[in-house]
Amino acid sequence: MMKKTWLVTGTHTGFGKELATQLAQRDDVNLVATSRKFGQLDYLDQYNHGQIAKVILDVTNHEQVVNAAKDAVTAFGTVDVLVNNAGLGYFGTFEESNLADVKYMFDVNVWGLVDITREILPIMRKQKSGVIVNFSSIGGLYSFPTLAFYHGTKYAVEGITESIAKEVKDLGIKTMLVEPSGFRTDWAGRSSNKTMPTHEDYNQFGDFIKQMADGAHHEPGDPVKAAAIIINQVQNHLDNLPARLPLGKVSSDLAIEKYTETLQNFKDLRNLSLSADFPEEKQLISKEQA
Repeated sequence: MMKKTWLVTGTHTGFGKELATQLAQRDDVNLVATSRKFGQLDYLDQYNHGQIAKVILDVTNHEQVVNAAKDAVTAFGTVDVLVNNAGLGYFGTFEESNLADVKYMFDVNVWGLVDITREILPIMRKQKSGVIVNFSSIGGLYSFPTLAFYHGTKYAVEGITESIAKEVKDLGIKTMLVEPSGFRTDWAGRSSNKTMPTHEDYNQFGDFIKQMADGAHHEPGDPVKAAAIIINQVQNHLDNLPARLPLGKVSSDLAIEKYTETLQNFKDLRNLSLSADFPEEKQLISKEQA
């Protein structure tokens, strides 16, 4: 049995921890589990019989990113699956958000993902195979108030991943965007900074932020089931790997609603959109002159 080597970022909590826990118990997987602090990965020791490498990785630290890729190759010779799971959230109205916190979130959610992916891609190109699993969110498709900058990070992940997919599709490398809705992780609680509204014009959104925080660990989504679905898709359905994997009823419902409304909007504006071009005969003349 050929083992696949998975490198998963942010495995000390949430989706990452559940993915690592399940991967650690499979006979067909080598696991590179990463966290910012080594002691956070002690839970994996009970499963380790030589198929697990624990690596210190803060995705905002380029030196650690480079070393994590090297450590993975040293331990298992390659990386077959990269899961960019590390991330955090931020609640606050656009006007009142703390930009230092917001910039750090972009460093983790976007630039950290970019950095580790750029280290792993050459490995995958060399072997002409690999899977990149990028955690987005329903928040990469559908926007809510008080989450403007979080949405900005996830919309960025969506766009970056789509372009990567087109660049590597002929190289034996595949990508999958994971788009969960509310799951019982720490995202709405400890993993999200929050700035409560102070301007009376935005007071109404304070209740939304509080409701999200109070609902942490009571969401409908089950991380155990989500992790099992992700692993199953990569391990057993590679030929039909979905470009996007919405997880949870709310994610599926909102994705369908967003794309249905957007498609109708584009159709309604079709004639107006086309009117912005030069007439076709002028386009033809321009091409002939070129």
